[in-house]
Amino acid sequence: MYSLSSQKKFWTFKTEQELAELRVKQNISFISKHGASMTEEQKQAHFLSADEERLLLKQYELQLKEFCKRFEPPMPKYVVGTAFHYFKRFYLNNSSMDYHPKEILATCVYLACKVEEFNVSIAQFVANIKGDRVKAMDIILSNELLLMQELNYYLTIHNPMRPIEGFLIDIKTRCNMSNPDRLRPGIEDFIDKTFLTDAPLMYAPAQIALAAVLHAASKEQENLDSYVTESLFGSAKDKLPVLIEAVRRVRSMVRTIELPPKDRVRFLEKKLEKCRNQENNPDSQIYKQRMKKMYEDEDDLDVMGSSYHMNVSDASLDVSQLNTTNPANMTID
Repeated sequence: MYSLSSQKKFWTFKTEQELAELRVKQNISFISKHGASMTEEQKQAHFLSADEERLLLKQYELQLKEFCKRFEPPMPKYVVGTAFHYFKRFYLNNSSMDYHPKEILATCVYLACKVEEFNVSIAQFVANIKGDRVKAMDIILSNELLLMQELNYYLTIHNPMRPIEGFLIDIKTRCNMSNPDRLRPGIEDFIDKTFLTDAPLMYAPAQIALAAVLHAASKEQENLDSYVTESLFGSAKDKLPVLIEAVRRVRSMVRTIELPPKDRVRFLEKKLEKCRNQENNPDSQIYKQRMKKMYEDEDDLDVMGSSYHMNVSDASLDVSQLNTTNPANMTID
């Protein structure tokens, strides 16, 4: 249940200001660490501001949406919702200058597929990616554990899709509306747009679902006010003001979506390439050297593990039941 979930307890925020403050904090932290020797003017010229990061992330949210839309085999909506949650959560704790959004985006979708049991292999997954697919596979797999760590391993996501089905069944049962299924296109369009807002980080899935249903009903010239006030909350009218305000805010957030200007995005992309953390850039020498050292360290562990196995065997111990798997080589499926 959402009311008892980690999503509500740890990842649902009260105001947009609270989210903005978290994002500014990550921006300031990155700049303080990587621009310690710069003047304020140099920092402003070199690094992305918090507002610039937010604008760029909005562009990558659009790309995430399009990637999932074109995905083969067709991706269920709840998987898309889970990927968006992961992406938004990650950048509350990290700067886009530290971890490039194009790399985290793909990792979020891949992890969402696994968590939601939308069974595609890594080979099938990267077949949907343009460019160097071997490189894409390496990036996704190397970022997967990082992503889970930054999500604090709270991977279960409650999306609005299930409450939407509940509302439609209830409307069929307790309303006089003819063919409530005709609301579905409007509902799906509305939900797609909520993914481009902060609504998933602020409102319960049922609140977002009801906002989508009411929005779609208004598009079809249907009025569900009496259904909400009498059927849904007839015996709990004290909770109605909170619900009405939540629905109003969600609809307002969807209505005021602004698409990032393309020329501005191009400028920020170039700026990001110059100021991003090269230790996390797969194309940089620093990154390649770090990966090489990590693999060499793993090889050393393998040698040590083999030596340990030989020594205990020489002591005539029965080690057939021991788990001697090297943790450094374990993967999480």
